Amino acid sequence: MARRPSKHLRAPRPLSAGFATSAAKADGGWIVQGITASRAVKAYLCPGCNREVSIGEPHVVVWPEVPGIGSASPVDERRHWHTPCWNRRR
Repeated sequence: MARRPSKHLRAPRPLSAGFATSAAKADGGWIVQGITASRAVKAYLCPGCNREVSIGEPHVVVWPEVPGIGSASPVDERRHWHTPCWNRRR
């Protein structure tokens, strides 16, 4: 039986823009997509507060409208934020 390739070697999953909105912050334009509790199946570290976004916790996934220099795709730059942390961000 063949082993599955490492997830780090596979192409990133496409960003789903369904139900996403855009937001303007001081550092540019961002795409923001809400994640419901039922779809929150992994834990992440929120860049706003450096605390865990827990499994089953509703939150937002955010990625830049335009990828940064040296980044081939906005997928490389998406981050999971607590919704209040993202809303407080300027």
